[in-house]
Amino acid sequence: MKIFTTDNIRAIDRATIDGEGVSSIELIHRAAEGIAGHILKHYSPSRPLVVFAGSGNNGADALIASKYLIEAGFRVSILLFNFNGNSLSRDCRIAYQELLQTETPFDLTEIRDRAELPMLTPDHIVLDGLFGTGLRDPLSGGFTILSRTMWDSGATVISIDVPSGLFGDWNARIIARDVVHAHTTLAIQFPRLSFFLADNADLVGRWEVLDIGLSRRAIEETDTPYYYVEREDVRAVLKPRQPFSSKADYGQALLIAGSYGMMGAAVMAARGALRSGVGKLTVHSPRFGFSIMQSQVAEALFSPDKNDIVISDMTPRFTYNAVGVGPGIGLNDATRGAFDSLVKNMKRPMVIDADGLNIIAANMALMDHLPPGSVLTPHAGEFDRLFGAQSSAEARLLKALEISRKYKVIIVLKGRYTATVRPDGKVFFNSTGTPAMATPGSGDVLTGIITSLMAQGYKPEAASVAGVYIHGLAGEIAAATHGEYGVTGLDIAEATGRAIKSIMTT
Repeated sequence: MKIFTTDNIRAIDRATIDGEGVSSIELIHRAAEGIAGHILKHYSPSRPLVVFAGSGNNGADALIASKYLIEAGFRVSILLFNFNGNSLSRDCRIAYQELLQTETPFDLTEIRDRAELPMLTPDHIVLDGLFGTGLRDPLSGGFTILSRTMWDSGATVISIDVPSGLFGDWNARIIARDVVHAHTTLAIQFPRLSFFLADNADLVGRWEVLDIGLSRRAIEETDTPYYYVEREDVRAVLKPRQPFSSKADYGQALLIAGSYGMMGAAVMAARGALRSGVGKLTVHSPRFGFSIMQSQVAEALFSPDKNDIVISDMTPRFTYNAVGVGPGIGLNDATRGAFDSLVKNMKRPMVIDADGLNIIAANMALMDHLPPGSVLTPHAGEFDRLFGAQSSAEARLLKALEISRKYKVIIVLKGRYTATVRPDGKVFFNSTGTPAMATPGSGDVLTGIITSLMAQGYKPEAASVAGVYIHGLAGEIAAATHGEYGVTGLDIAEATGRAIKSIMTT
């Protein structure tokens, strides 16, 4: 799914109106039907409903939705902000007149100057239709008081399109406490870029998209660098296996992983690689790890380092289609030197995670030697160690775009909506995953999966996006069995094959 900027969406909206003979008020009716339908589905008419409607089209959505809900039996109180009596947009005026024709009684307060706010309780449902994505400046004055009142009341807050005060794209200028905190955000046609950033999670709450039938042609023809990766996107990338194929057709991968006390990282990365279909896997680890790897991952070949407890030489002994390095290797001086040599001599893109990233953080000159197309998979802490402390998730994403473009590497910025950032400026937000994956070894499994896909011939750009989706789906499958508290890294690895099967058969 494409994720559009606010300007993109405005242009698509206009193209729908101009090119398909749909009026703007008809689009408002479609949005209102979706909003009312959501409330009717999830909430009882016995709960009091307070609607805050602004003077623009977001307010128009709220007014028409109120009309539908009144007719469905809800007790609705509406506060319409119409300063000086003449601030309503054209469509908001039309919606207002339609609302006034409703025969069922309801409470309406038109605010032209100052108003006394209603008393809200945890039993109330609040429909926030104050401001949409047309907002130009952060909330101020009485609107900040209103937004805080909504949250402090404990009422269930449902925001239309975006929580009032939140911009659809970038939000460096906002103060979070001044923005409406929604339990649910009903996005019109598309999720907004701001929904995918951790900074805004408490503001957006759970989000749902309401399809109002905007022009499919305009959507297809509008370019965007932002995408939301869903099952069909990954299914289109994964290639079915041919009946007469053999393991030789699915590549050879090398994982450089493990050290004394951290061999589990090597085991989990290896199992992730094998469960995602690599033809042949070799794990290079300290010599003492032989019995661990052979007993825990019997399908993998073992390449012993000359050192007993750390990796001191990362020179590939054979030709591999893909190399993954970092899980559990530690920060020993010998390991640092071996990693330095590997980076400076490797010509093929690599997957680098965990201590591989930490070694680079201590010697940033290595960034200049990374093969183009290499995949770095940092979580927020590792990213900040590499590229400097960032003040927010938004700042981190913008920095990732800068770094990816500068060094021609792919950055997999791990999180709730893991963002795969490419040198061409495109960002792919992942749709799968669960809090159950906040467990040791989860990232090691991801390293194995991406390395495996690259070994099978998928380009790094495709392998990273598909690998992240598969990894998240495997986490969901594991959580279905073990619950959010009980999932381990090995559970995720073991569910990887089932995740791929699910993608390719449903």
